[in-house]
Amino acid sequence: MTAAYLIIKYLEEMGVRYIFGIPGGALEPLYDAISKSERIEAVLTKHEEGAAFMADGYARVSGLMGVCCATTGPGSTNLITGIASSYADSIPVLVITAQVPTRVFGKGALQESTYDGINIVDIFRHFTKYSAMLITPEKTGEMIRQALRVALSGRRGPVHLNIPMDVMREDVDEEVIPHDKFIPHTMYFDRYSIKMATNLLLNAKKPAILLGNGSLISGAVDEVIKFAEMLSIPVTTTPKAKGAFPENHELSLGVFGLGGSPQAEGYLLDNSPQSPLKIRGEEGGLKVDVLLAIGTSFNEWGSNAWDKRLIPEKAMIQVDIDPYEFGKNYPFEVDLIGDAKTIMRELTYELQRQIEKFPALEQKRFEKRREMMIEELRNFKARLKRRYEEEKMDSDAVPLKPQRLMKELRDSLPGDTIFFADIGNNLVWALHYLEVYKPYTFFAGLGFASMGFGVAAAVGGKFAAGDRPVVAIVGDGGFLMNGTEVATAVNYSRQVIWIVENNSGFGMVTHSRRLLSIPYNTGAEFKQVDFVKIAEGLGARGIRVTKPGEINKKFMDDIIAMGKSTVIDVVIDRNEVPPLSTRVTAVKESYF
Repeated sequence: MTAAYLIIKYLEEMGVRYIFGIPGGALEPLYDAISKSERIEAVLTKHEEGAAFMADGYARVSGLMGVCCATTGPGSTNLITGIASSYADSIPVLVITAQVPTRVFGKGALQESTYDGINIVDIFRHFTKYSAMLITPEKTGEMIRQALRVALSGRRGPVHLNIPMDVMREDVDEEVIPHDKFIPHTMYFDRYSIKMATNLLLNAKKPAILLGNGSLISGAVDEVIKFAEMLSIPVTTTPKAKGAFPENHELSLGVFGLGGSPQAEGYLLDNSPQSPLKIRGEEGGLKVDVLLAIGTSFNEWGSNAWDKRLIPEKAMIQVDIDPYEFGKNYPFEVDLIGDAKTIMRELTYELQRQIEKFPALEQKRFEKRREMMIEELRNFKARLKRRYEEEKMDSDAVPLKPQRLMKELRDSLPGDTIFFADIGNNLVWALHYLEVYKPYTFFAGLGFASMGFGVAAAVGGKFAAGDRPVVAIVGDGGFLMNGTEVATAVNYSRQVIWIVENNSGFGMVTHSRRLLSIPYNTGAEFKQVDFVKIAEGLGARGIRVTKPGEINKKFMDDIIAMGKSTVIDVVIDRNEVPPLSTRVTAVKESYF
């Protein structure tokens, strides 16, 4: 087989079904290999950035490796923003870029991107876990295995292989090695640290759990729910991990950070006196004393702009697969290095062991403690609402309130609907007002915060979603960046529903300037766009919504039943300001 076909055989063995990209002369040997595959389909996108975002979206929904490709030169550089987004969010994506033939290296060949000029391997090295050029066919198997191993081991992320056209065409004589023979499983943990963490949580007066995106990547959501229920510990999530803990669960406090819940912020940061809480004869503390942080880097949007009040009174227990994340933004007392799923499973086992050793009287006190913590949490949630301005979720005002839009979407769509949120005000509205009941049904490219991500990634997500509805919540500015990828969904008969919040401008910029008392709004507004016509021109259905109540269950059921990609152009009240206080605080303190 050729070197290109050996790579395709490895991807087949990994379970890959789609490669997103745009062909070009130097990439033809790879497309020739794809054409001979019975398992892998080439998906033609409208721009290479869209291909990268689609591979990312596919990886998030499927849990498998995403793959995208591009030809040499500008095709490769067009991938950069999408792959940087995957790197920032630890999403495993294999990037295959073509290169001019080796015999013309350094001669100024058309679109050459070798060491002699635009060095694409070096460029990708800055935002992938591995970037290398395959310069001899005999190294094909070794290098594709290396790329896959690096992408899927430890902290996951994108990897890049650059392959000259002539190398792709060369024959190789090699058998495919099964992936479980060269990709290790991260199952390690430290028993002593597990015991320390369990003891701290068992004796905590006011514990809390903060879930980050690492809990989703590792598949630890079930383990977290079980552990939280055993101790009746309240749970918050970072914006990136929204939905990792069901938001209708009695222990949920919602999102903490950008667009976060007053309940999450009040519980984790508030120092005001709580009702006396008897735990083994002691009274409860005034703030969180033990915080279990799972798979979060405590970045700006996930830490309330690095709020110092997040530091617990007694102990920070941090769980992360990347040792370089420990202590980066907050000091810790216990570091649990490893895969979150494995760590949470061992914490649960250790908790069960310790509870089983309790004498009968201690067992009763433990159960009484759990009951009192639940009661205290109910009282706390009764005193503090989950959302700001909840009354606007039922507003009949025109233009349509974005708060009402989020409520209508939740009420009209099935519980297993997969949401992709783009960057902008639309993201903050969704984080705050859209309830997510199931893990892996809300995705946002928050690590790099690339506008246009949600527009295209939703298409890739649909390739993995099967019959589940996929809805992209996007702003008009973001849609204008990658909206042509609607045609990709249409071309492959994959139904995606885009909710475009039409407010004729970049709302987050406008409102942030207003909150920062910046006296101008230069370059942030534009004339209203007719997204219905754009949708129809791209082969999709377009619908304009201007009034409350137009989006309802029958409306969405009919759209889903039709099975056609649809752009819903929603004219919203541009004067409504989403909960941006943490972002504005960070800008004030860190940028000015």
